[in-house]
Order: sequence, then C-alpha cells, then structure tokens
Amino acid sequence: MGITNSQYNRIMRSYEQRQSDGRHQLENRRREIYGRFPEFARIDEKIAAASTACARAMLLAPDGSGEKTAPDRQTGPYEKADPTGQIEPGEKANPDRQIGSGGALSAPENEKTEDGRAVPPEVWLDRKTGTPSAAALRGYIRSLSAKKTALLAEAGYPKDYLEPHFYCPDCQDTGYIGTQKCHCFRQAVIDLLYTQSNLKEFLDRENFSEFSLDYYPTRIVDRVTGLNARQTAKRALDECRKFVETFDTSFGNLFLYGDTGLGKTFLSHCIARELLDTTHSVIYFSAFRLFELFADATFGRNGEVPPDLEQHIFDCDFLIIDDLGTELTNTFVSSQLFLILNERILRRRSTLISTNLSLGTFADTYSERVFSRISSSYTMLKLIGDDIRIRKKLKNG
Repeated sequence: MGITNSQYNRIMRSYEQRQSDGRHQLENRRREIYGRFPEFARIDEKIAAASTACARAMLLAPDGSGEKTAPDRQTGPYEKADPTGQIEPGEKANPDRQIGSGGALSAPENEKTEDGRAVPPEVWLDRKTGTPSAAALRGYIRSLSAKKTALLAEAGYPKDYLEPHFYCPDCQDTGYIGTQKCHCFRQAVIDLLYTQSNLKEFLDRENFSEFSLDYYPTRIVDRVTGLNARQTAKRALDECRKFVETFDTSFGNLFLYGDTGLGKTFLSHCIARELLDTTHSVIYFSAFRLFELFADATFGRNGEVPPDLEQHIFDCDFLIIDDLGTELTNTFVSSQLFLILNERILRRRSTLISTNLSLGTFADTYSERVFSRISSSYTMLKLIGDDIRIRKKLKNG
C-alpha cells in the first residue's frame, strides 16, 4: 500500500481509539445492568472464577487438554472436588466451597461435555494432579452464560448487550486478522488517502464512468494529426486508462495540454479515482497553490504549510499539478518545478501535469531543462474542441 509511516500510525491510532471507545461503552452498559440487576454481577464473578479454574486445569493436565484419563487402578478412582482445585490431592471436596465472592461453583445438572457425555453435579478431581475437569468447568461457564442471556431477554435487552460491540467484528477493531490486514484496514487507507488527496469532493462525479466523448465534436480537426476532436479525446481517454492499468508495472508520466474547458482536469480526476480505490497515494494541487506552499516553506512566510511537504510531494505514488501556467512564473517557480519533476523521475514516482498553454508557449515560459524533462519523460496528450463548460451551460439552459 502506498502509505507512509505517519499515515500508517494515524490509521492505527484510529483503531486504538475505537478499542478505547468500545471498552468505555461496554463498561457503561455493565454499570447500567449491574445497577438494575445485582444478580448479573454475581454471575460474572462466577464466570470469572470458573474461567480461571478452567485455565488452571488445562495447564496442569498431563496432556495439556484438561481432560481426565481412565482411573489409575492402583491409586483408586477420582475424588469429588471443589472446581477451584484448591483442596489437597485425595481430600474429599466440598461441592459448596465458596470461590471468592462468586458463590459455590459446581457443575449443573444435565450439562454435557464437548464429547457429549453427561456431566455429574460434582466436578471430579484426579488424585495425581489435583486438578478439576476442564470439560465440566466449560459446561458450567456455558450454563452461566445461558442464564445471563435469558435474564437479559426477560428484561428486554439484546442477548449481546453485555458483550463487546465492534465496529468491525471480523478483526475486533484491531485492523488485523491474524497477520493479515483486515478489509476494514484497506478501507481506512482509502478513506485517508482520499482525504489527503485534496480531491474527495470531486471524485464522486468526475470519474471514467462519467466521462463522455459526446462533448467533443467531429467537425474540429487537428491540422497536425488529422484527427478530429472526438478521435483526439478518445486517444487521450485510452492512454489514461492504459496508464491506470499498467501503473504498478510500468513507470510513466502524463502531460495534458489544450485550451481551457476541454476536460484535462476531469481526466486527471478519473485517474486519481482509480488509483485511490486501489490504495495508491494521490496528491492534487493547482500549480498556484503548490508553488505558494513551496514559497511559504522556503521564505518562512505566514501560511499553513503541511508538515513534511516535500516528502509528500516527492514520494506520493501519483502527483497531479493542475493548470500549470496560471501561477506567477519566475525563476523560483521554474527552479521548484524542475526540482519536483527531477526528484520524482529519479524516484520513479508518476506525475500528471495539465496546462492551457501550447507547447511553444510552455517552452518559452519555463526553462529549457524543464521542457526537456517533460518532453523526454512524459506522454504528451493534446485535447481540442469547444469549451465543455459552456456547452453544458447552454445544454442545461
């Protein structure tokens, strides 16, 4: 995924906040239920005590399962035991021994073990290990949990009211399922990248599915290529789709030029939408805003300069510089533009530049080395036709 360490940490902090909120909400629900029905607190104490005893039984069992083997003929049968396992081996257990404040802990009647055997009302203790049966303890815990569910239902609460509620049940709000990132983590990356791309408000309505060739007339023809406006737009559209399809396997850059209102920005948004949806980092800047930020950072002028501005500009997967030529062009702008282009080419990070300038005017406006970098490293796509914005306004009345 095309995210930096700071972006990853930001996402993980959001998961930590979800977990914290979930714990807080669960604690509030427990206080509510415990306040109204004190019996629930006693049941939870019994479950906690039984869970501890069950874990102890599994740890101390010879095979690690917590289950009993056949009685040793030399040592005699198992002894009845307090499920806490706190009596001495061979000692007769008192089934009503108290466990903390949780009350007596004895296996319920008619409970079944995991292999289907009936669990007697007492829990059995092996003389050799002094441990209770984990199967019976698990049955006891299930019985207590069922009692909680029934009591909640009687009181009109959902059966999971006293269970953790997760934003994403699949990963339980950790972002990971085992060692693999959860689907919700991928969505969190996409949401973050959309927010940081400066494009979120545009991409729902400006994407490949909304791009229409009908706005490009066939009566306008490029004298150099012999292609009409629609054919020229179709070529640009195909190149942009190909750019997306081969983005991860082939390094490339795009230079869109032509008169105003011909869909250059729209096409750049189409590409951005596809790349963001596949968790690539995309940053969009108008040329004016981009060089304004660089000037603020360089000369210490007042202004909101994003932290790590250069790192994001140089390292994001895809950078869009829109309307190049509308900014106040000077030696500083030309030098910063060359720095951006050169650094991104060296790092093999793709860039799209759009401009209303003709190639001749562009070459005259910026330095020779800037134009050289673009002409040698970018696919040049020209758009011709009528101003689409005006056509839409006329069409819509």
